[in-house]
Amino acid sequence: MATRTIWKGAITFGLVHIPVGLHTATTESGVDFDWLDRRSMDPVGYKRINKRTGKEIESKDIVKGVEYEDGQYVIVSPDEISEAYPRTTQTIEIQQFVRAEEVSFVFLERPYYIAPINKGHKVYALLRDTLVKTGKIGIAKVVIQTKQHLAALIPSGDALVLNLMRWGDEVKSLDGLDLPKTGDKSMSPSASELKMAKMLVDEMSEEWDPEQYQDEFKSAIMHLVQQKVKAGKTETVIEPQEEAPAYADNVIDLTELLQRSLGRGGSTKTSRSKAASGGAKKPARKSPAKKASARKTATAGKRAKPARKAA
Repeated sequence: MATRTIWKGAITFGLVHIPVGLHTATTESGVDFDWLDRRSMDPVGYKRINKRTGKEIESKDIVKGVEYEDGQYVIVSPDEISEAYPRTTQTIEIQQFVRAEEVSFVFLERPYYIAPINKGHKVYALLRDTLVKTGKIGIAKVVIQTKQHLAALIPSGDALVLNLMRWGDEVKSLDGLDLPKTGDKSMSPSASELKMAKMLVDEMSEEWDPEQYQDEFKSAIMHLVQQKVKAGKTETVIEPQEEAPAYADNVIDLTELLQRSLGRGGSTKTSRSKAASGGAKKPARKSPAKKASARKTATAGKRAKPARKAA
């Protein structure tokens, strides 16, 4: 079944552009509880409350602050926030290629499928097959909905998967954990212990089948829901509607530049060094269209607040 394209752009490395579309690779498996007013079955939304006085305040009186010390804040204006937003480029810009085993799975956060568009299939297959044969993955930067992400470009069967990653400072070190050191002779198992452990692993080994694992809590709740539906124990709740976002589709296929990219050598690395030393361009302001859209969304939020999710 075809899935909706949530983002359109291009994979770039060297001078090569591969036009692609991004598709969600996962779905939420938990139970989605909404808060409702038991008297009227209306959705219960968020209120802007002053935590000291307990009174509701208007949007115009709210500013954004960053706490730099306990109780001490710096106020950041909307224009300053707009200036700091990363420049939207509609590209998955590969920074380097690394061996797949070098990247710990703890850095991987959210996967997306990448599919070629606009006659980019041949060069898409070229990149995918090259990564498979070399055992490498691409480390890239991409901007999605004004937020910059680090990402890994990983081949998986017929597809390339873009897995958003955690930044280096978001992953805690192992310091402070009481772990047995690799190679510590005092912790090494005996030959008989190792043999029995291997036998147990072999006995429990099977082909990976994700379909055999299910969320038992969700299954129990949904079974209860179905029973109540059959018994007619239901309520009607009117939810606010959301508009589907629009995406750009202005990518040029430049596959013929692959050979020229090889001749550039370390030019990509050099440009990254210049950017790191302050040579990067100043991030672009949000366009008037984006600002208007943001104002429209904020106004809509005042008229119809979404239902609050229960923890």
